[in-house]
Amino acid sequence: MTSGTAVKKISLRILAVLLVIFIAIQFIRPDRNISGQVYQTDISKTYNIPADVYTLIKNACYDCHSNNTNYPWYSNIQPIGWFLANDIKNGKAEINFSEFGSLSKRRQISKLRGIETQIKNDAMPLPAYRLLHKEAQLTEEQKELLINWIRNTRDSLSLNR
Repeated sequence: MTSGTAVKKISLRILAVLLVIFIAIQFIRPDRNISGQVYQTDISKTYNIPADVYTLIKNACYDCHSNNTNYPWYSNIQPIGWFLANDIKNGKAEINFSEFGSLSKRRQISKLRGIETQIKNDAMPLPAYRLLHKEAQLTEEQKELLINWIRNTRDSLSLNR
């Protein structure tokens, strides 16, 4: 047997093992972030949000920052699904719009300030999310609309403390 043939056989075995591992991990699926309901503590139930602003929040934020993720087809492929589950977990730990109304007014003000900063700095939505979700690519006008609503809401909370 030549060394080229031996390398080819080893390469095929490695590929076969990797294929088996890839198929096996497809059966290890993360839990889905789907509650199927809008909570009374949802930001949309807590505050009067204009339809155009709510659409932007829903399209750009809710998949990672609520209890209802709209999963793309590729979330069924592991390990991509694991990475998405981790992003959602981390996103909800930062802010969960489904539970926003349960936060203290002081905490809501802080979260709104943070959201404004993230939008201004182009840090949110995440660049990878924007790449795969065209509806999350906010124009400057959309960012301004969101920031104005955030400021007005934050200011009204500050006055009512």
